[in-house]
This record gives sequence, C-alpha cells and structure tokens, in this order.
Amino acid sequence: MVSKAHYHPFHPYMFGLMTFCALAELGLTAFLITMGNEHHTWPSIRYHSLLILFCFDAVWTMIFSTAYLLWMIDGSVHVLASIASSVIWLVITSIVWGTASGVMHSTRGGHDCPGAPANSRCRQSLTVEALGWTEFSLCVVALAATVLWIRLSRRRYVSDSRRLV
Repeated sequence: MVSKAHYHPFHPYMFGLMTFCALAELGLTAFLITMGNEHHTWPSIRYHSLLILFCFDAVWTMIFSTAYLLWMIDGSVHVLASIASSVIWLVITSIVWGTASGVMHSTRGGHDCPGAPANSRCRQSLTVEALGWTEFSLCVVALAATVLWIRLSRRRYVSDSRRLV
C-alpha cells in the first residue's frame, strides 16, 4: 500500500489563491496584449515585452499551482508532487514574479495614476503590477511556511540520544 503525502493544511489554500490570482493576471495581460496588437498603441517596446512576460508568468503559475493543488488533494506520491519540488518551484516562481513586478514598477514610473480614468492604460498597468506583487507575496509566504513546516516537523521526529543508553 502506498502512503499518501502529508501536507500542511494551508497548502491547498495557498496554491488555490495562487491559481486564482494567476488566472486574473492571465486574463488582464491577454486583454492588454490583444488590444495593443489590434490598435498598435504600445507605449514602448519594453512595455509590450513585459506584458508578454507577465502573461507567461501567469500561465506558468496557473499550470503548476493547479497541478500541485490537484496532487495535494489526490495525495499523489511521486517526484513532481514532493515537498522538495514544491520548494524549488516556489523559489523559481518567486524570483520570476519579483523580477517582473520590479521591472514593471520601474517601467511604469511608479506613480499611482492621479486623475486618470478608471479604465485608462495607466490604471491597467498598475493592476498588472499589483497582481504581480500579489503573486510574488503569495509565493514567498508559501515558501516561508513550507520551509518552517519542514524545519518544525524534522525537530519533532529527532530522537533523543540519551534514550538509547
């Protein structure tokens, strides 16, 4: 009989939040890329490339966070469903989201669109950046909680050498 992997109870919720946030990011970036291509209204080539990077990040996050979520619910025990692969994926995903969001912040200029209409390009770019920072934060929190959980669970199972005497 194969034993099921035991994950901390927060894992499904964190990966669910990452999936839904990535889904929102994917929808927004796909819309902005489509509108920019149709109307040829790119503020800069760098902005267009950043939107494509955010779209890729969203697809990457959505696919893998959904897969991890399903593996956790199913209780799969294989290499891709392991805690180690989850930690590696969270590190890579944190780096990718943090980098993309930081570059978007400097590309946008960092202002909060004072006086711009609600559906302006400035506010849409601000939303892309905000969702990127949200994904980054979710990944960092999940990574820190996972590492802490691994650390604490190892301490519980360490036997005392004085009992062996």
